[in-house]
Amino acid sequence: MTDAYLDSPPLTEEQQAVVDQPWDTRLLVTAGAGAGKTHTLVRRLDALMGDEEEALEAREILVLSFSRAAVRELRERIALHAREARRVRVQTFDAWAYALLRSEQPDRDWSALRFDERIGEATEAILRGAVEESEQGAPAHVVIDEVQDLVGDRRDMVETLLDRFQENCGFTVVGDGAQAIYGFQVSDEDARASETNYFFDWLRASYPDDLVELHLSANFRARTAEAGVALSLGASLQRLPSEGAASDAAGEEIRRSLIDLLRTCPSFGAVDDTFTLDSLRDFRGTCAILCRDNRQALVLSETLFAHGVHHRLQRDLQDRPVPAWVAPVLRGTGSTTLTEDRFLDLLGSGPISPVGDRGRIWRSLRGAARAPRGLLDVAAVRRAVAQGRFPDDLAAVEPADLVVSTVHRAKGLEFDRVIVVEPASTAELRKQHTHVDPAAEARALYVAMTRPRDDLFRMDAPDTALVRRDRRTGRHYAGGWKPYQRYGLSAANADVSREHPPGTDGFEHDAGAVQDYLAASVAPGDALELRLQHAMPLASDQSPPYTVFHRDRPVAVVSERFRQDLYTSLKISRTWDVNWPTSVEGFRVDCLESVAGSTASGARAGLGEHGVWMVPRMSGLGRYRWTDTHTYEESDR
Repeated sequence: MTDAYLDSPPLTEEQQAVVDQPWDTRLLVTAGAGAGKTHTLVRRLDALMGDEEEALEAREILVLSFSRAAVRELRERIALHAREARRVRVQTFDAWAYALLRSEQPDRDWSALRFDERIGEATEAILRGAVEESEQGAPAHVVIDEVQDLVGDRRDMVETLLDRFQENCGFTVVGDGAQAIYGFQVSDEDARASETNYFFDWLRASYPDDLVELHLSANFRARTAEAGVALSLGASLQRLPSEGAASDAAGEEIRRSLIDLLRTCPSFGAVDDTFTLDSLRDFRGTCAILCRDNRQALVLSETLFAHGVHHRLQRDLQDRPVPAWVAPVLRGTGSTTLTEDRFLDLLGSGPISPVGDRGRIWRSLRGAARAPRGLLDVAAVRRAVAQGRFPDDLAAVEPADLVVSTVHRAKGLEFDRVIVVEPASTAELRKQHTHVDPAAEARALYVAMTRPRDDLFRMDAPDTALVRRDRRTGRHYAGGWKPYQRYGLSAANADVSREHPPGTDGFEHDAGAVQDYLAASVAPGDALELRLQHAMPLASDQSPPYTVFHRDRPVAVVSERFRQDLYTSLKISRTWDVNWPTSVEGFRVDCLESVAGSTASGARAGLGEHGVWMVPRMSGLGRYRWTDTHTYEESDR
């Protein structure tokens, strides 16, 4: 045993069986919630590289996973507990597809395509032989985590990859059909149910003679009987029929069983109950309130902030804010390259402390922006920020003790205490939605109930009748009982302008002083207010401009996208005369992030030559305010 394994728990017999499989094995591992699959994968990678007779090199192993959270966890575990596998690169499907396309056609702007479009292009590139021609070359072993979440285009890409190298490539794929909750990403509602176990069925059909199936059944997450109350239903969810009336009936039966089990757990009652609020404030540990949908999450978050309960509203899995420390580091150098010592010096002397080990940060960043002779290419770092290619494992933010999240956004996470919002009956859901999949609802509830380590509670569902989703913008809005009533809008991930540094556009202030203020005084959860600059729209499809204020100090302006979505939300019809809100209150700081904009504007503002600075990212539900004598409804009736 080496030092890397000293703080690592011993393997169970089931885990050891996974680890010991030869490199060319076609291996399917089903692992229930909390079964230690990440720990097992780390040791599996070590074994693949540590076999004295047939050891693989790091470049011969391709490791892919569905979410950035899963990738970060696996990378962190490798850094802590791996002996041989520390040079293995772990990537999301999207990141790997993007890198493959850039290696085949480096001059094309792949960042202009949507995620799904890039996945489709990568599938075609695999068929053209792009993997073999890439720097890494053809893999000898492919490791895929969270395979239950492979649906649609991503599933097609992985199937194409395994097909391409089936003659001389082993694989280890790990998943749990009971936790397959991303079928909603398939736009065809009729095809969603059949996607759930499609990849598992494809593997069994494609490798009928040599597929090895192993199972991890132990649970290492739940430390109390209460936390593990739902685990017994995992096997039933894995065996659900994939489609049709049988799936609906079986899913409904399991969902009712899960609801019955949840109702044996203590209830906090309403979120604004004094006991509930005090309990949330006083709890010493990590806690998550898990909701069925974004409407519930927005309303609960708004209520908690109104009562002074600090928390984080979990962002979408596709959001990748670049850490705030990047901007001060680039601002501090005029050089085109950085040595490791100089980078670490800038990082240590900056106003923002990074999350994670600084040596690992250097290695990860240099992997994305490599220069000769062990240097970091500063221009490549800037491009990674601008093109959304900043390393996923560096996008972590400071953890929050209390998180409000949808179940889907909490996938792969665990907490000391979990509070599940009381689920509606299937009949009630069908009154609100045109398509309800009982099996998918059962799996989502199972995922929610298997997140806790110690405590599982329930909470009354909030009233979300007046919070709706605008299909034109994808945002939620606060409305009234009449269709033209609009009283608020949800934040999105690019609502703050990035083109020019704050203080140089929309309001005049020393840009360096604004950056210093952001670093020193703005924190996650702080209130933000949007104030109308003037009543003149900037374009025919946009609202007027708004300035973002933090404690009565201007810190940013809203983006063109926000102005367009605000216009779309408030312009009820072509003849509708909009009375623009004087202010929008209720938004919160999600985090500070580094963004890339005009290099010329950045240089003129004294922020260095690289065009990267900090802005606050907004979250939550903003409520409109008018200072004149008319309400929105009265003036536009």
